[in-house]
Amino acid sequence: MKVSLNARWDRALALIKGNVSEQQYNTWFKPIIFESFDEATKTLLVQVPSPFVYEYLEENYVDLLSKVLRHVFCDGIRLTYRVVTDKEHKLTQDIQAEPVEKGEFMQPTTSANQSPTVLDAAVPQAIDSQLNPHQTFGNFIEGASNKLPRAVGLSIAEHPNTSQFNPMFIYGPSGCGKTHLINAIGMQIKKIYPAKRVLYVSARLFQVQYTDSVRQNTVNDFINFYQTIDVLIVDDIQEWIGADRTQQTFFHIFDHLFRNGKRIILASDRPPVDLKGMPERLLTRFACGLIAELEKPDVQLCMAILNNKIKRDGLQIPEEVVQFIAETANGSVRDLEGVINSLLAYSVVYNSRIDMRLAERVVKRAVNIDDKPLTIDDILEKVCNHFNVSVSGVNGKSRKRELVIARQVSMYLAQKYTKMPASRIGKLVGGRDHSTVIHSCSQIEQRMKIEKGFAEEVNSIENSFKLKA
Repeated sequence: MKVSLNARWDRALALIKGNVSEQQYNTWFKPIIFESFDEATKTLLVQVPSPFVYEYLEENYVDLLSKVLRHVFCDGIRLTYRVVTDKEHKLTQDIQAEPVEKGEFMQPTTSANQSPTVLDAAVPQAIDSQLNPHQTFGNFIEGASNKLPRAVGLSIAEHPNTSQFNPMFIYGPSGCGKTHLINAIGMQIKKIYPAKRVLYVSARLFQVQYTDSVRQNTVNDFINFYQTIDVLIVDDIQEWIGADRTQQTFFHIFDHLFRNGKRIILASDRPPVDLKGMPERLLTRFACGLIAELEKPDVQLCMAILNNKIKRDGLQIPEEVVQFIAETANGSVRDLEGVINSLLAYSVVYNSRIDMRLAERVVKRAVNIDDKPLTIDDILEKVCNHFNVSVSGVNGKSRKRELVIARQVSMYLAQKYTKMPASRIGKLVGGRDHSTVIHSCSQIEQRMKIEKGFAEEVNSIENSFKLKA
């Protein structure tokens, strides 16, 4: 009995599934829709959901596809993609795949050989990657708001040596999971390619290091170090707005890495087009790879994130409480985790059951439900009230200890809670320059790590922000 075309396509998918990992199959092959097969012209037509999927299949899996399709359908088969270019208006474009040399068919592999790439030879890693080992793909929950960036990030981690989607530029609002995702990419690369020199650095730390190198006359050493990195991950690059010399230095590092085929991953709270104050030559390089938006998670994804954390922490929280938290956390992953941590602390300290009443108390203290953004004036007012000093004193030139502390804390909190670059914060806090803001933020961070009492004071000011309504 002649096997139907749909059955033959299912057979092809089954063979492909045996030669790739489950994640690779679900991301790249499961979305493919079989359209038709013309026996006369030996043309197989399949539909893929986006140009991105088509490009990725052709870049990484064309050999596997060709071997499988020849085995299941016929020799000399011609593969054509019907690419969905506009979902809203249902527009498509047919593209014929590149022909591949005929080769032996691959039988399904074992799990030990699921990746189509070859691991680098193990070489001792000379640098600390600065990655957070707790932020991996394993606990980065997938949802509609992050599906594309997550899939691209995972593919980059599996194939970091390709030039495709380099650089990867991820942007989205605070708390949507950007830092988690770029850490996860770095961790996965280190897992698969332990010899790679992977480095995660915040834009602020990069700027502090550069400023120190200028003071110590070691700029060349600073640049040379960064030019040896295989995978450079930079977080919060919007903080470089107005920092011309830092931008210029990073431009040279970026250009060197890019020309030598090294991988660059950047994260920001806004897309390149909105990074006003950065030179055009840098913005065009940011935009030449892939720009991927991370949106705030919807309620459904928030509930999935909460349930995952609840399960990991061994907690028991009623479903109605989980939904309440998800609906009131303003789509911030940080707020979600903070609420769960607070609920755990309250339940342990007071030996109480986690219920709706307790959740409402915790949410009120942990989540800023008021959508009105904080301003520099709000921050200065709260800081000055706490330290019992005047706003005019903080904005003035005095070097009195209490005014210096209030000034530095104001800059630190302004950097943390507003989207303003360091140069703008400096102008609004007494007309200082951006290097003063960076130094102040660094001083406060270091002191908070060492002095528990001081850290509690700063946290107290932050809590006053959240109760502002």
